[in-house]
Amino acid sequence: MIPVFLSRKRCPVRVIALDWIGFGRSDKFVNMEDYSFDMHRNMLLAFIKRFDLRNITLAVQDWGGVLGLTVPMDMPERFERLLVMNTGFCPGTGKLSQGFLTWREFCKNTTDLDVGKLIAKDVPHLTKAEIAAYNAPFPDVSYKAGVRIFPSLVPDSPEAPGAELHRKAMKWFREQHMPVFAAIGVRDPVIGRPGMVKTISQFGAGCSIMELEEAGHFVQEWGKEVARRALKAFDLETQKIRKADVTIARKDMKPK
Repeated sequence: MIPVFLSRKRCPVRVIALDWIGFGRSDKFVNMEDYSFDMHRNMLLAFIKRFDLRNITLAVQDWGGVLGLTVPMDMPERFERLLVMNTGFCPGTGKLSQGFLTWREFCKNTTDLDVGKLIAKDVPHLTKAEIAAYNAPFPDVSYKAGVRIFPSLVPDSPEAPGAELHRKAMKWFREQHMPVFAAIGVRDPVIGRPGMVKTISQFGAGCSIMELEEAGHFVQEWGKEVARRALKAFDLETQKIRKADVTIARKDMKPK
């Protein structure tokens, strides 16, 4: 995905792929209690302000969306367009699926979570080296608190941390005309097409849609074609855009 974005011949964009705290090459708290929705979101807001990022194309998948979709409404002057992949809004008003509840408990109660193995189940074409790269940020169980608690931070009631922010973000997006491209991993048992249809319905300007029948949850692993289609949908293949244009991509567990 990233090499495609960087291959633009005219006025190349920057690609900034940040690691959430507890993932990738970031620092990692050892106690699950130290992770919260607000901590992660405040880090993202501070990151954007610290580096004064502007003209942002926000690319989000999974937790990149659960956190990232709540950010543009607080700094709308910094965002230009949106690329969404198997993620959604979490207003806390609907019932979480039994599949997700089971997954949440599994993560929380599995001390030594095998990250690479879990990713490989969803992405069968990963090489051994790529699986090892997904495991590299977590050399032992003391590094895995952030991975284990992440699903438990999904807002599951109207009063849960982050739920009100999501309700405000949904209202905000319905009133915007921001260009949106959605890539759907159809095989995803938790989100898939039905979940993404709900997400897409919140964007006031509508969006371009790409369905990947062979892809599951981790759509970024089919990222080359997704990035190409997104650039085409945004008319950015050859169009000259402002030099400060930035794509923020979810660096999901795999180190740089």
